Amino acid sequence: MQAAPPVEILDLRGVRCPLNWAHARVRLDALPRGMRLMLRVDDPRAVRDIPRAAEACGHVLLDIAPEAGGWLIQIER
Repeated sequence: MQAAPPVEILDLRGVRCPLNWAHARVRLDALPRGMRLMLRVDDPRAVRDIPRAAEACGHVLLDIAPEAGGWLIQIER
């Protein structure tokens, strides 16, 4: 059985679009291929905009899940 890739967490609560994507992109670009980034967001536009932007940059959207006061967005580089 193969182990799950490491996940890094980036808390972007309180950061509004498009700055939350700018922060996420900088972090994604610094990660090695195959690593995952979990974003904590509370801006409703982020749920729509970040997945689109990530896929346009060649990243893989793995999951969007609601959590108290926001959402978790998981992306693989």
